[in-house]
Amino acid sequence: MENEAYIALGSNLGDRELNLLRAVAEVGRLPECRVTALSSFYETSPVGNVKQDAFYNAVLKLSTGLLPHTLLTNLLQIETECFKRVRTIVDGPRRMDLDLLLYGTDIISEADLIVPHPRLAERRFVLQPLCEIAPRLVHPVLGITIKELLASLRTDETVTKL
Repeated sequence: MENEAYIALGSNLGDRELNLLRAVAEVGRLPECRVTALSSFYETSPVGNVKQDAFYNAVLKLSTGLLPHTLLTNLLQIETECFKRVRTIVDGPRRMDLDLLLYGTDIISEADLIVPHPRLAERRFVLQPLCEIAPRLVHPVLGITIKELLASLRTDETVTKL
């Protein structure tokens, strides 16, 4: 059975554009997975208290036969094996960050997986590219569209389409 999943991609170390392109290719190579849409790339200001360079962000839509936990495990494996990510500073600089935003209409709240992503509705750097490829998609918990979430968001983040 195929499910639609949405994955956020972010990079602020190295060649950010190349990192995003490579991550899209790596996700597309996962078993039972096919990338069916990709947003534009955006340059975004970092969020949080860590001083760091701007990010490049995007969102992809994935058709997948993988279960949510298996998909997440594969995304984390791409981060560590392909991009050598080591999690030392929370929300710190990284070559690649892959977040499972949505998995169909599933609502999952477990210690190792929360779907929809718990900060999805608060982050312009995720909502802007997600709205580009799925404006009418309804947030399964909040019951409103991504376009409506983006329109109601009040934040000082800078998000510039490349």
